[in-house]
Amino acid sequence: MNLIYRFVLFLVTGILNLFSPFSAKLNHFLEGRKSVSEKLKKFRVSYSGPIAWFHVASLGEFEQARPVIGKLKMKRPELAIAVSFFSPSGFDHVVKKIQPNVDFITYLPLDRKSFAEQFVDLLRPELVFFVKYDLWFHHIQALKKRQIPVYLIAASLREDQSFFGILGAFFRQNLFAMDWIFTQNEKSIQLLRSIGFTHASIAGDTRFDRVAATASSPKSLPDINAWIAEKPVIVIGSAWEEDMDLLIPLINSRPNYRWIIAPHDLSDAVMDRWATRIQLESKKYSVWKLSDSNAVLFIDNIGMLSSLYQFARVAYVGGAFGKGLHNILEPLGFEVPVIFGKVKKASKFPEAGQSELEGCGFSVSNEKELFEQFKMLEDLDFYEKAVYSAQKWVKSNLGAADRIIEKI
Repeated sequence: MNLIYRFVLFLVTGILNLFSPFSAKLNHFLEGRKSVSEKLKKFRVSYSGPIAWFHVASLGEFEQARPVIGKLKMKRPELAIAVSFFSPSGFDHVVKKIQPNVDFITYLPLDRKSFAEQFVDLLRPELVFFVKYDLWFHHIQALKKRQIPVYLIAASLREDQSFFGILGAFFRQNLFAMDWIFTQNEKSIQLLRSIGFTHASIAGDTRFDRVAATASSPKSLPDINAWIAEKPVIVIGSAWEEDMDLLIPLINSRPNYRWIIAPHDLSDAVMDRWATRIQLESKKYSVWKLSDSNAVLFIDNIGMLSSLYQFARVAYVGGAFGKGLHNILEPLGFEVPVIFGKVKKASKFPEAGQSELEGCGFSVSNEKELFEQFKMLEDLDFYEKAVYSAQKWVKSNLGAADRIIEKI
């Protein structure tokens, strides 16, 4: 199976190079990886000390790593932190800003054996963390060959993952190479035990640490606060077309609210199309003035959304009707009840089902259900119970990063 895997990766590399001239995304994916070795050599010339390496798939996994990175830096301030990304979208978003506690950001090379060996030899990490699920065989084998400790954090395992399928025996090698696995839940522990892996413990979801930290010190947005005045606010985060099809009738029915909409797609065409269907006056944040009389504000930038939840009475988080539900824990960190579309694959988004059980998250399948749920949250007693549930659930899940660092 190892030979087959190596052959498949060889073919994939050739196919990607063949089609990259016809795809901007593919070209971007490959171009970013061309200078990895040179940048890594340059970094290692400037810093020869110990390194902790965190590998993440994309932005969501980076957010899960950040609390652990922060705690590790507190314990071991002499450690440099290197973070590798598989996804260009995650890399592009993070590399644009100064990242506290992160010293080096890079792409992960494709999982060819020679690429992996070279990457590990250049980086020379003291310890390594893979986050959630993005495990690459040759990189992990290169680490184990050099007896470098490797940990999997924020693991959330499902029966339909490659570790447990027809080819599970091969992919399970990635799990068994881990010195310890820190899971988000008991189900993951049970799945690991079912394949004979026992070096694991429940740490919880590090995203709770992250959202609690954000909620404790959000960005100051005095212009937004002044615009809101005393009116109730609904923040719509990461909205897709399918979400807005449900939400626009609700927005039109509630002119006494302030509506803040952060689209997933920031193109003007998308926001302009929604604006024509919304009967209330709307403005884009980039051209908005406090003197404007709009009730709807489109956030046409990246980076504000997590702090906007501080103003929300209720939040709606999009994506469930499309490629996947976005982060519902961000508003819950502000003790804000959250509505979202019914997820297609509940096992991929366990926080959605758990939030419903806790009484602070509410899924809807259509416009009628959205209206009904919103009306329930307009009832003060029901609303206050949902707020308390959010507060209780987030508080009970704090400390995952501490548990990971203490164990290590």
